[in-house]
Amino acid sequence: MSTLGIIAILTLLYWLYVAFDVQKGLRALRTLPKSSKYPDKPPLVSVIIAAKEEEGTIRETVRHLLSQNYPRLEIIAVNDRSRDATGVQLEELRKWSEGKKDMHIKLQIIHITRLPEGWLGKNHALYQGYLQARGQYLLFTDADIIFDPGTITDAVAYMKENDVHHLTLTPNMIARSPLLKGFVHFFLFSFSLFVRPWRANVDNSRGPGIGIGAFNMVSRNAYEAIGTHRAIALRPDDDLQLGVFLKRSGFRQRVLSAKHLLQVEWYPSLKEAVIGLEKNLFSGFRYSYTFALLACIGQLGLFIFPWFGLLLLWDWRGSVYAVAVMMQIWLYRKLMSRLMSMKGDEAYLLPVSASLLVYTIARSVWLTWKQGGIYWRGTFYSLRELKRNTRR
Repeated sequence: MSTLGIIAILTLLYWLYVAFDVQKGLRALRTLPKSSKYPDKPPLVSVIIAAKEEEGTIRETVRHLLSQNYPRLEIIAVNDRSRDATGVQLEELRKWSEGKKDMHIKLQIIHITRLPEGWLGKNHALYQGYLQARGQYLLFTDADIIFDPGTITDAVAYMKENDVHHLTLTPNMIARSPLLKGFVHFFLFSFSLFVRPWRANVDNSRGPGIGIGAFNMVSRNAYEAIGTHRAIALRPDDDLQLGVFLKRSGFRQRVLSAKHLLQVEWYPSLKEAVIGLEKNLFSGFRYSYTFALLACIGQLGLFIFPWFGLLLLWDWRGSVYAVAVMMQIWLYRKLMSRLMSMKGDEAYLLPVSASLLVYTIARSVWLTWKQGGIYWRGTFYSLRELKRNTRR
């Protein structure tokens, strides 16, 4: 048997195994249920938002949070050294909310003007928000998320009823062009196959945890037990690492779909998506050139080459690759449907999206190596400092 034939069979076996694992795992990845009533003695929830140059989205996000129907809620919005109108908009929203007699939600604004050493800006901003928070539960969220009015009520009810210490929710991700949609959704698809987020729902395992920036709700006791954001002060993937640290420490974690409750436009254009991801993709491989290289080889061999084999090999090997491609498409549509209620009609772009991701990973590694670190929100962090923090 030829080398290409062996590779074709191994590729198909991989997709068959993944299909079995995903099918089994998705049974544990459910949708956040609707709560019919508030929990008895509802705990105070502190929503903490870090915002830096978010004048285009922060107003709508905070307005949706102010419209939550949860009875005990405080919102702490942290303006992290913004040079645009973010701070002004937040102060306007605070005055507006204070002038509404029927408004039961308190909005507090923190303005940060200086970033201390040893911190990424967002992580420091979230930590400063925590220092002012009074809630039994802390909800860390991003400045561009649109919330359904019942989101926090449903989340708290679920956490109380199921004795969960950390709840993270997947949002519906909006993309305006087919190519951007294909790239963003493929990143989610590839990330899901790598991380297997449903494994976080297995209580008897301290395996890989998960955290999603759109919605990370954690009990105050659990958050303080892992060392707060000080423990992940220099991690660009702070949202993911928050979940990893909590799961590793044995706290009960759940990841659920909130495609009907949360929406986010992750990036407005394909160019901005590539630029945004190239800043933190390398951190996902713990700044290891070996891991990054293996990730690129995996993308080429498992996601891209089967499409070429299907088109170029007119024998049994091409048929094997054809089955592998069909499995890939089926899994993609399955995950998009479960996570975001999307049909996955852009599946024909899978090899293009995978190629773009390989380019983004390679560029992330190259830029980090060339610069000796990363520029994050206008601040430079050396690679040596980032690696040291990653080992903790």
